[in-house]
Amino acid sequence: FAMQMVIDAKPTSFSHLIRISGLSHGTDVWLGNAKDLIMSGQATIDTAICCRDDIMIYLIQKGMDKSLSFKTMESVRKGKGLQPEMKEAMKEAQVPDWYIDSCLKIKYMFPKAHAAAYVMMAWRIAWFKVYYPAAFYAAWFSIRAKAFSYEDMCQGEAHLHQVMEDFRNRKDELTNTEALELQDMRLVEEMYERGIEFMPLDLFRARARSFQVIDGKIMPSLQSIDGMGPIAAIAIEEAVKGGTFLSRDEFREKTKCPQAVMDKLTEIGLLSELPQSNQISIFDL
Repeated sequence: FAMQMVIDAKPTSFSHLIRISGLSHGTDVWLGNAKDLIMSGQATIDTAICCRDDIMIYLIQKGMDKSLSFKTMESVRKGKGLQPEMKEAMKEAQVPDWYIDSCLKIKYMFPKAHAAAYVMMAWRIAWFKVYYPAAFYAAWFSIRAKAFSYEDMCQGEAHLHQVMEDFRNRKDELTNTEALELQDMRLVEEMYERGIEFMPLDLFRARARSFQVIDGKIMPSLQSIDGMGPIAAIAIEEAVKGGTFLSRDEFREKTKCPQAVMDKLTEIGLLSELPQSNQISIFDL
């Protein structure tokens, strides 16, 4: 939704981003209102009503009484429309009809101070995305990812595209988890396009929940493995601090991982170098 707003509004300045933030947090401010006005050419991102403060400031600039301008802003931003005296004063001040109609459609408006605070934080985050991309993606996957899958997303760009194509072909049949996973895939795709890669998981270096930047690449978290819950991931992170394991049996004993997790770790090759037990077979001598 917000990304499409940026495409439609075509911002070129920081103030435009604040206005878009106001539009995105209002009710009946963008869809069926400012968007239509901008797309039709009646208004621009500079002249459309975006934040509640815009109304009062604009009406004062048009010569309306300051007190009435404030009351008009309050009425509109609460979704109460315009009182007859407000509408009459706006017409006397030669406020365009499209502006008056826009006020009548609004149900709730965001204050500009809040919009500015949101954009300032977003600007800081964007700075890291531009100048420290690996750190940005590692932090985002650790904190914001909703259904990250090591198997689907960390096996290279070509594999990711295959999975995304499959999901798109089944877009009307996706489960809720798959729909969330597809959202995460879009950022992973962007990461690959910027030349950043994932490292293969290493049980002795990976963290339970946090993605890490190591030698310019990103080490996924243990919890990114399908079926790996937080308890098992934390148990593995703690267990490996004691050193290596002689066998899968020892690994399971120390980590208390359920069999399903053991099977998954074996399937993706993380336990392939360990024998099943500590006992030595005569055939191994």
